[in-house]
Amino acid sequence: MGSLPRRVCVLSVHTSPLEQPGTGDAGGMNVYVAETSRRMAERGVAVEVFTRATSSELDPVVEMVPGVRVRNVAAGPFEGLGKHDLPSQLCAFTAGVLRTEARHDPGYFDLIHSHYWLSGQVGWLARDRWGVPLVHTAHTLARVKNAALADGDEPEPMVRVIGEDQVVAEADRLITNTAEETRELVELYGADPRRTVTVPPGVDLDRFTPGDRSAARAALGLPVDAVVLTFVGRIQPLKAPDVLLRAAAELLVRDPGLRARLVVLVVGGPSGSGLAEPKSLQELAHRLGITDVVRFLPPQAGAALVDVYRAADVVAVPSHNESFGLVALEAQACGTPVVAAAVGGLPVAVVDGRTGLLVAGHGSAQWADALADVTHRRDVLARAAVAHAGTFSWDHTVDRLLATYVDAAAEFRTRQSEGVS
Repeated sequence: MGSLPRRVCVLSVHTSPLEQPGTGDAGGMNVYVAETSRRMAERGVAVEVFTRATSSELDPVVEMVPGVRVRNVAAGPFEGLGKHDLPSQLCAFTAGVLRTEARHDPGYFDLIHSHYWLSGQVGWLARDRWGVPLVHTAHTLARVKNAALADGDEPEPMVRVIGEDQVVAEADRLITNTAEETRELVELYGADPRRTVTVPPGVDLDRFTPGDRSAARAALGLPVDAVVLTFVGRIQPLKAPDVLLRAAAELLVRDPGLRARLVVLVVGGPSGSGLAEPKSLQELAHRLGITDVVRFLPPQAGAALVDVYRAADVVAVPSHNESFGLVALEAQACGTPVVAAAVGGLPVAVVDGRTGLLVAGHGSAQWADALADVTHRRDVLARAAVAHAGTFSWDHTVDRLLATYVDAAAEFRTRQSEGVS
């Protein structure tokens, strides 16, 4: 392998790795950027992450860890802008990125890695200005999301579809989470398979570990003998937490005696289209007659999130679309089996029948069946879940990313020497 880059420019326009996942636009992508940046820095690769400033109180530059700087770029009003409003601010954001680089000698950055299509648009221009390769990770794709919309959710706009087409055509390497995502890029966007590399995300195996379930429940104020069904993530139609509530109601219809022990734990905050009706999930619980068994918690971090996973009998990931599903990996690493929708990257994150169950569809009856089955077999599935999660790590992810960077840089130099764009 050739030499590693000295300094990488990471673009994450719409959400910062410093933000707490589980609310607003912060989710798995935040975890991905933070974890990979940290581990690259540990290997001597300096990382500068550019993100849009969302508060006047933010310092322009924050050292996340030694070797990783987060630059908060002023682009538009600090508050009140959602992802759909951000295309109008890409010019301002790009200017901030280019001005920062211009303060240094030429060649300050060796490579650009953009995350999500908005960042890809900025990276495309910076790549041409700086003469360095662009590596892009989409995380989600508009055409895929629009093919599997949740009830009441709005389709992704055409401006995003066009923007993704452009970034796919321009990027020197496209990073996907799974072989299925690679297929989607090639078939739906015309991506060059020779420039598309599958690099699975990881899980922090030092943080997310099996532990004392009783102690975790005590920390959360949950009864030791409860049956705990848990959702962790942003509360929006795409993530489908309503599926868990409807399935829980179905379980209570089948077994009214379960009500004395059942706890449905929802951990997260409103996000995306869910912001329009931030109380909709609470209202659904009321309509279903299960408010007495549903508990809502704000997004959790660190040891508190580990307790959430350890306390659960089952973690549900009922998303309508999911490029991978880091929650599923984190839960399994803590020894908790998962019931997940059979969509996107979840069939890679969850081994059907061995570490949990995959459900084709979102019907209440089939989800109730799966949740009951996994709860009954929890201890057996838990052992396999820990072993499966152990095959994923952020160190392995960074190994593959750095190898991809080296390959992209070598090919980029060759094309430049040959005068090929």
